[in-house]
Amino acid sequence: MTDKTKSPTEPKTDTRLSHIWNAAHIYGTRSFDNYAQIRSLAETLRDLLCIWLHPGDGPCVFLVPPEGPFQAQNYQSGAFSVSGQGYLPLKPISFGLAVRISEDKDYMRLQMNCQKEGQLMRISIGQESPIAVALPINEAELTPLFELIYDHILGFFQTSVAQYDEGDYGTSAIGFDIYRVPE
Repeated sequence: MTDKTKSPTEPKTDTRLSHIWNAAHIYGTRSFDNYAQIRSLAETLRDLLCIWLHPGDGPCVFLVPPEGPFQAQNYQSGAFSVSGQGYLPLKPISFGLAVRISEDKDYMRLQMNCQKEGQLMRISIGQESPIAVALPINEAELTPLFELIYDHILGFFQTSVAQYDEGDYGTSAIGFDIYRVPE
């Protein structure tokens, strides 16, 4: 297409508007890449963590919204902090991980925060210190992340019980939600 046949809304090839459009296109490509890598990690984490915790017991981990009400089900794109924002932002992304914590189908939601830094994905639970996972994700190298999640959940219950037993449980904030699946 020559400059004479371009529509009035298309900028000439070397205008300020064309520079903005090119920058926005690159931004959009990177923001989609960021989202795709974090979503891939989240889905892998959901599937493999359940197997790591208790092989063969059916679904015990779900991807849920990082905040607000949730049910024990997979929310697909709705599980991510950028869901419904229109133009996909290029920033760290959070998702909720609902982990089954009882035979009565109680679930604890953890807010997982992910930020890509070069060839690493930094992942944290809530405001805790992040751990790094190399990109591309190698499923065999996720054990430290599984252990972090396991220790976090187990530690919450053990610490809460110890604080109760010692009479110092009135000031603790749980920092996540526990939800029972209705029968």
